[in-house]
Amino acid sequence: MNVIRHDYGHPLRIDAGAGQVARASYADHVNQLIEQLLLTSPGERLNLPEFGCGLRRAVFAPQNDALAATVKIQVQQAIDTFLGDQVQLTGIDVRSGADPTSGVDQGELLVTVSYVLVDTQGPQTVTVKVI
Repeated sequence: MNVIRHDYGHPLRIDAGAGQVARASYADHVNQLIEQLLLTSPGERLNLPEFGCGLRRAVFAPQNDALAATVKIQVQQAIDTFLGDQVQLTGIDVRSGADPTSGVDQGELLVTVSYVLVDTQGPQTVTVKVI
């Protein structure tokens, strides 16, 4: 039996057509969870202070290969810790403004996370731009 799962969309909003809280498919919901995780700084959530990845701080670091390696480790650890039961990572790509061929402006990071949903075994990719 195949269950269709829907979760609340992020950001929380009202679906004007349905007159209720907007929903998202399970795959979209997990993409939204990854975005939240990457863009939240540890300590930002009062009831879960360890939640987050802290990528916004990395924007102010010198943009070089060491930064890309550090960001990959941070992203992998955060996803394994908070979403490890929902996703299996298959790749993390980090691009910064340090490389003129990256298409990213100086002071920006582009993080692409590739993964497989554990429940559906469907491959997914989410890209987060950190400014």
